[in-house]
Amino acid sequence: MILVTGGTGFVGSALLKQLLNDGSKARASARSSLSDEFKGGQYHQIRDMTASTDWTAALIGVQAVVHCAARVHVMQDHATDPLQAYREVNVKGTLNLACQAAQVGVSRFVFVSSIKVNGEATEPSQPFTADDVPLPLDPYGVSKLEAEQGLREIEAQTGMEVVIVRPPLVYGPGVKANFAAMMRWVARGIPLPLGTIHNARSMVALDNLVDLLVTCLKHPAAAGQTFLVSDGEDVSTTQLLRRTALAMGKKAFLLPVPASVLELGATLLGKHGVAQRLCGSLQVDIDKTRRLLGWTPPLTLDQGLKKAVEGMKP
Repeated sequence: MILVTGGTGFVGSALLKQLLNDGSKARASARSSLSDEFKGGQYHQIRDMTASTDWTAALIGVQAVVHCAARVHVMQDHATDPLQAYREVNVKGTLNLACQAAQVGVSRFVFVSSIKVNGEATEPSQPFTADDVPLPLDPYGVSKLEAEQGLREIEAQTGMEVVIVRPPLVYGPGVKANFAAMMRWVARGIPLPLGTIHNARSMVALDNLVDLLVTCLKHPAAAGQTFLVSDGEDVSTTQLLRRTALAMGKKAFLLPVPASVLELGATLLGKHGVAQRLCGSLQVDIDKTRRLLGWTPPLTLDQGLKKAVEGMKP
């Protein structure tokens, strides 16, 4: 039996579907009820994920856990103390679950972390690697790093195998937030001042991330390791918009505004973070993932974009 936390979330629900399609026995935990799509599995509702949550019922008969649930990164966090709010769920809640999992004999714990543990940006041709010294710069990234460190301590004390996966931006059918907005802009033919951006960013299609998580559940070489994941192809913001338009059978209307002008304007408007994501680079090196696991992303970037476009919500 495999327990997937965050079973109604973007990643968790896709992982559940794949596990069930593969014939695996899977159980979901989530705060909200599951959709009708989840057939043949079990469900355990968890109201809140804290240091005191009782996971006893959810862990009955479980051999492996994939921990997708988290307090997710938000652009404008209104919490009085954002770091403490992230720690309550992402650190204390995660380590509480892991301790209880180890106590009942769970053999492997796969933790969905974040590339934000590595940092926010990379220099040209200097991608993040799985074994870099972590340098998180925001409360969400700090909380994920602290959870990783706590899990390694539990692994050392109990022998439960821990596998950590740090994805960059995940996109696919049903994606929300900025990526969904970007697809809507392209679909509507809205002119965008992003025609001359020469950055390089790594992303990962939902299907590719799910495939790696399934691999990490089973592969002997995954035990005790930290992996980065991507589609294996990096693109500039300009290229991403054009290829998204191509997946829609449309043309992207991109204005050749220099990145320096965009960054200055965004900074003056208090949107420096937005400009950094649009104009800056964030690349990841998945050589370790390929080498140790023999893993190759099953979807190309263009195939992933096609599926994302087909799954767009009106």
